[in-house]
Amino acid sequence: MLELLPLVGIALLFWLFIIRPASRRQKELGRMQSSLTVGDEIVLTSGVYGTVRELEDGHLMVEVAPGVSIKVARGAVGTIASKVDDPADEPDVTDERPGSDSGPEES
Repeated sequence: MLELLPLVGIALLFWLFIIRPASRRQKELGRMQSSLTVGDEIVLTSGVYGTVRELEDGHLMVEVAPGVSIKVARGAVGTIASKVDDPADEPDVTDERPGSDSGPEES
């Protein structure tokens, strides 16, 4: 019986450090994929960025460029980049690099 104790300990450590965190990540990914809403900016597992335009049970329509939508499986969503309801609410990004023409010049 004492000879099996190291094997049981190794199995317990394997479960604690590998199996349990992986199943927790998988559950969280499933929750995230089921909580998608129209307007969310997402990143697919292939690295493609897009905006959710339509939701259906097993798939969704993702706009990857203006006027270009693709149909993807819900499981292909890797992360939510940002939750944006209205693109008009996004802040305007200006070029504020030194030497750019957007501001008073220094002499």
